[in-house]
Amino acid sequence: MKVATKAYGLIEVDACQEITFSRGLLGFAPYKQYVLLDAERQPFYWLQSVDAENIAFIVINPFLFRPDYEVNIDNEELLEIGLSDPSKALILSILTIPLEEGLMTANLQGPLVINRETRLGMQAVLSDPRWKIKHDVMAELRSWRKERDGPC
Repeated sequence: MKVATKAYGLIEVDACQEITFSRGLLGFAPYKQYVLLDAERQPFYWLQSVDAENIAFIVINPFLFRPDYEVNIDNEELLEIGLSDPSKALILSILTIPLEEGLMTANLQGPLVINRETRLGMQAVLSDPRWKIKHDVMAELRSWRKERDGPC
């Protein structure tokens, strides 16, 4: 299928890249069909709306910069996307990257949870006070590297 994208123009995408968010995303409820695309730079991805070219999000695997991240979601919510085994989930965080100098932040309070098998997704809202809407990704990476590698 062809999709008009914000980052790459009109491109051909494989059906395995399609993801359906039956409730949409917070603030974007009418848009339910997306495709997950590799970004030019790893470890980032584009989550592109199929219905609106100008609606696209840069996303990242939050475990890359917060290995201690925990996504505690009620099992009933997971069943809405056909997920009985949480290990089969793909977890992504939406990034905010300012146009001007500023901090690249990740939303760890509202992770995207995607069933890898059915390609159904949801945006969870976590109540754990450790996870905020704006986590400084680079500071988190530096902190974890320092903790892992020691002071030298």
